[in-house]
Amino acid sequence: MARAVRLDVAAPPSASVVADAIEREVALRLRPDPELLERLAATRTALIERAEGEARRMNIPLVRCIIAGSAARGTFLNDRIDIDCFLLFPPETPREELERHGLALGRALLEAPQMRYAEHPYLRGTFQGFTVETVPGFAIKDPAHPLSAVDRTPFHQEYLTQRQTPAMVSDVRLLKQFLRALGIYGSEARTAGFSGYLVELLILEFGSLRGVLTAARSWRIPVLIGAGRTPPPGVPEEVAIVLVDPVDPHRNVATALSRRNLGLLILAAGEYLDHPDRRAFELPPPSNLPRAVAVDRVARRGTFVLAVELDRPDLVDDVLYPQIRKAARALATEAERLGFDVVGTASSAGERRALILLETTSSQLAPVEVRRGPPAGIDRTGEFLAKWTTPGVPVLQGPYVTDQGHLAVEVPRRTTGLPELLRESLPKLPLGKDLREHVASARVVPLTEVTEGPELEGALAYLLAKELPWRRWNSGD
Repeated sequence: MARAVRLDVAAPPSASVVADAIEREVALRLRPDPELLERLAATRTALIERAEGEARRMNIPLVRCIIAGSAARGTFLNDRIDIDCFLLFPPETPREELERHGLALGRALLEAPQMRYAEHPYLRGTFQGFTVETVPGFAIKDPAHPLSAVDRTPFHQEYLTQRQTPAMVSDVRLLKQFLRALGIYGSEARTAGFSGYLVELLILEFGSLRGVLTAARSWRIPVLIGAGRTPPPGVPEEVAIVLVDPVDPHRNVATALSRRNLGLLILAAGEYLDHPDRRAFELPPPSNLPRAVAVDRVARRGTFVLAVELDRPDLVDDVLYPQIRKAARALATEAERLGFDVVGTASSAGERRALILLETTSSQLAPVEVRRGPPAGIDRTGEFLAKWTTPGVPVLQGPYVTDQGHLAVEVPRRTTGLPELLRESLPKLPLGKDLREHVASARVVPLTEVTEGPELEGALAYLLAKELPWRRWNSGD
């Protein structure tokens, strides 16, 4: 009898082995080439020397100029190289003088400078072919008592450079790219994601990309990172992560991060660790949903989408977006108070307008409204009865006693449409203070009547094309 031949089938590689190979490949792709690093180092040195020289020539009391951030530590991504140049002045410098000297010195350094605004104005331009931001600040001695928002930056720079290893620098780039692929990298108000400094502290805390993801998959929001650390005072209830700034115990590094974006990381971390895929590091195409497609989708869903368009206030995004989101919450709360079921909201801003979308299960309320009165047996029942039994008062039914023992009447609604009702309510709602100035010219219209534009398509995608980003990893797309 012939002997059976045994065929050994190799076991598929484990998830960790696959992840190792993916991360080596991506890290190699993200690593800046030596020539770029040399040119960047030379530019940093030249920028500091030029700033100090120009300050002497212009008789500006500059204490020192430092280059900080990812361009100084090598943690930048190759397509996002910005040099952060901090111009530090004596702490006793008046704020107006700080701004004037900072802008004058920045104009002397940069080509094609453009004014930007944060806590105070700064400049963005180019120097030796690199994009550079010149930001004025104060040369403080204690980072726990800053005079402006940027004063801690030199201390952040020192803290990180003393602790980061080359392997950690590489893993910072990997984590940044992972977050970018999810659309949650960046602390600006438009994104409400992970700042670069937060990413670098997470790598320090957990040792590597895999260490961060392994920890993150089991997080429960809100997350307190760092055993034995005391949260800073005044942490808001809706905080996502509390990570105390190592140079300032009064500051939470993760203030800008939203709970939604932390939730995305938590779920994506588990997905990647279980099913590693190189597409976890690839940027998806922009999310845009044309209005015509959205109208068809809304019709199939059987819902109603309303748009509120306001002229854009003259504000930078970091100031405008919190106000737009506050307005969206106020509109949703008012719609629910009126009796509508809210499915979701979205908001966006373009060059000329701020836009809020509200999806509800219907566009109309029933033409009959129940007005409930006091329970039987208390003094105010007389007032209620007198009001609703007066001749000429439009009562469809009642007064009567409800099953819960309250008086009630049924009356016709004067207005039943959501656009009309919200248009009436808009001036009374708690919108952002700058948005309130544009309420008089606001348009409250159905989706079919809203002005088209890229900000509309982005908001529609957020509202009507919700999907876990990593579903494409194993979709074959």
